[in-house]
Amino acid sequence: MRGSLPISRRLVFKLRQVGIGTLGSAKSKLFILGCVTLIILAVSNRNRDGSSSLMGWTGDVDISASPRGRYSIVMNTWKRYDLLKKSISHYTSCPKLDSIHIVWSEPDPPSDLLKRYLNHVVRSSSRKDQQVELVFDINKEDSLNNRFKEIKDLKTDAVFSIDDDVIFPCSSVEFAFTVWQSAPDAMVGYVPRMHWVDQKKGDKYKYGGWWSVWWTGTYSMVLSKAAFFHKKYLKLYTDEMPASIKEYVTKNRNCEDIAMSFLVANATSSPPIWVKGKIYEIGSTGISSLGSHGERRTECINKFVDEFGRMPLVPTNMKATDSRNTWFW
Repeated sequence: MRGSLPISRRLVFKLRQVGIGTLGSAKSKLFILGCVTLIILAVSNRNRDGSSSLMGWTGDVDISASPRGRYSIVMNTWKRYDLLKKSISHYTSCPKLDSIHIVWSEPDPPSDLLKRYLNHVVRSSSRKDQQVELVFDINKEDSLNNRFKEIKDLKTDAVFSIDDDVIFPCSSVEFAFTVWQSAPDAMVGYVPRMHWVDQKKGDKYKYGGWWSVWWTGTYSMVLSKAAFFHKKYLKLYTDEMPASIKEYVTKNRNCEDIAMSFLVANATSSPPIWVKGKIYEIGSTGISSLGSHGERRTECINKFVDEFGRMPLVPTNMKATDSRNTWFW
C-alpha cells in the first residue's frame, strides 16, 4: 500500500523530507511554503474542472434548476411610476418567480399606457421556461393594510412582499427563497428591526432601528418591505387581525409591517430569519424619511402589545448567509 499514495500526498511527503534536511535554511522554508501553496491551488483547480471530486461533488450546484417550487411577488406602490417600471423590469427575470401582484391603492386606476408598458416589459423579460403573470390588485380604499389583503387566486405558497423602491439581485432573492423553504412558517427578510424594553417605564417598549440591530446583533422583526412569508398570513391578516389595529394603520399611515410581524410571531411563537443581502434603494422618499419616525413606531409597538394582550415578538441573533459566497466564517 505504500506505493499507492495519491500523487499530491507523495509530493507533500517528499517535500517534508527535504524540508527536515534543510530546516535551518530560510530559503528552504520559503521554498516548501511555495510548493505546498501550488499543490493546494492545483488540487483546487482540478476539482473545479470536474476531473476529480470529493464523493462526486464539484461545488457547482445550479439551485435555480431544481424543481423546488415558485413564489409570487406582492409589490406595494404609490404614484412612483418610474420606480415601478424599474422594479418590474428587474424582478421579472428572476428564475423562480411565478407572478407579480401590484397593490394599487391610488384614487385613479392604472392608465392603459402604464398597463401596456408593464405587460410588454414582463413579456420581454420573462424567462423562456416561465412566463410571469402580471396582475393589478385594485383597492377602493387608500390603506397600507391593502398590501396584506388575501389574494384568492394566488398559485404559490410563498409570497415575497416588496416595496417598489428597493431592488435586490435575483441571486439574493433566490437564496432567501430557499431559506424560507426550510422554515415556511417564518418571516424571512433582509431588513431587521428590534423592540427594546423601555428601562425608564418598565412595562413599555421602544422601537429599535437599524443601528441598534447593527450594534447588538439582535432583532425580533424583519420588515415586509422585503420579506418572504406564507400566503396563509394574508388570509390571517385579512380575517383575524383586530379591527382596531387595521384602523390604526390606516389612520396613521404607518406600522403595517410591524403589525404583520406581530401576527406571525403570535401564530408561531418563533423569531423571524434575517437574510444577508445587498439592498439598492432606488427611491429617495418614504415614510421612514419623515421626522419622529422612531417615536411613531414606538407608539405602534405599545399599541399592538395592548391589543394582543402580550408581547409576541421573539428576539434572535441568527443570520442566514449564503456560504458559497463566504470565505471566512
